[in-house]
Amino acid sequence: MAKKPFNDFPFSYHQEIELEITTLTNLGVGLGRVPLGSEPEKRSGWVVMVPFALPGEKVLARIFRNQSGHSEADLIRVLETSKDRVEPPCSLFGRCGGCQYQHLNYEAQLEWKRTQVQELLLHMAKIEFEVSSVIASPKEYGYRSKITPHFERPRSDKPLPIGFRQQGKRFGVVDVPECLLATEGINERLTTLREEVLEKAGTYKKGATLLLRDAVEGVSTNPKEIISERVQGLELQFPAGEFFQNNPFILDTFTEYAGDQAKGAGARYLIDAYCGSGLFCLTAAGSFERATGIEISEQSIKWARENAKRNGLENCEFILGQASSIFEQVKDPADETAVIIDPPRKGSDALFLSQLLAYGPKTVVYISCNPATQIRDLQQLVEGGYQVKAVQPFDLFPQTRHLECVVTLGRV
Repeated sequence: MAKKPFNDFPFSYHQEIELEITTLTNLGVGLGRVPLGSEPEKRSGWVVMVPFALPGEKVLARIFRNQSGHSEADLIRVLETSKDRVEPPCSLFGRCGGCQYQHLNYEAQLEWKRTQVQELLLHMAKIEFEVSSVIASPKEYGYRSKITPHFERPRSDKPLPIGFRQQGKRFGVVDVPECLLATEGINERLTTLREEVLEKAGTYKKGATLLLRDAVEGVSTNPKEIISERVQGLELQFPAGEFFQNNPFILDTFTEYAGDQAKGAGARYLIDAYCGSGLFCLTAAGSFERATGIEISEQSIKWARENAKRNGLENCEFILGQASSIFEQVKDPADETAVIIDPPRKGSDALFLSQLLAYGPKTVVYISCNPATQIRDLQQLVEGGYQVKAVQPFDLFPQTRHLECVVTLGRV
């Protein structure tokens, strides 16, 4: 039965249609168009989005929602198959919401991610610039060093699923005994952790989120435990529950590139403006006379300072900044300084960007896990007198729609 009320334009509930998929959205969803009439504005076609359908395929899809500008449908059957389609190795693919691309061969994944960054640059920022080929992860599976499975409030009359959100659903958990994206060590520990949770399920009054983090010391399940990661020969420590890039197999290449881009125009000084526990500042410090990390989290500054001391990096300093005056304590001349920024998924806010432009560094290296918000911010930087010099995506998250992108900008 259709949920009431159902908007029945342009399709009825559960109407099945044949559709040719022409592209992928930045959410990893197949997209096709259906002509609705002869008028010029209608001939281009009504957009229909179908998860797990691939470009070049003809599919049978079943409509479940009509939005104001597009429809959403479930994939019923592939009628004509893409040459890039492969058999997903995980039996939960399509149900578990963690992956979007296990059915797409890896080379095609990389090219679609590059294309999406290219299109975002052009359509969002009106910037015509060739995006470099995506740098691949050394491991396509077994790369994640952190996962956070969860469960909802246990019920005595039902089994307790422990895993991840169901594909396309706001509620409901898919039981995940093993995650193929996670390291072998995490999956071994996941087996025993699940047993521990199920044995005492009756003691939980509500749901919970679990942590499994693979580090030098082994797999930790305690967010407060101090763990270590090795990057470019440095040993970096931080609490297991804190943010840190979770594909260690590509981190050397990723951080080396960021440091090289910061140094490329001849800057003598480095500022890492969202430094966290010091990843980019510390790994690039050897190329600069002085490297300064700025962070508004006192806990992160503490770990960044300890990591600099532990690794004998005497040219590093870390400043506890204020959001309203992030560069106030910086003494390095802007025309000899490169700034690395790696903000959260939501991007930088207008206040930070205006302060960055007021400081006016020689080079800006903008790192982001969300190209859409990154490219939104590029508009303000370009309008403020910077020019894009390089756009280099990195695939830190194979089999998913996510990627990291490094954009290098220089003053015009």
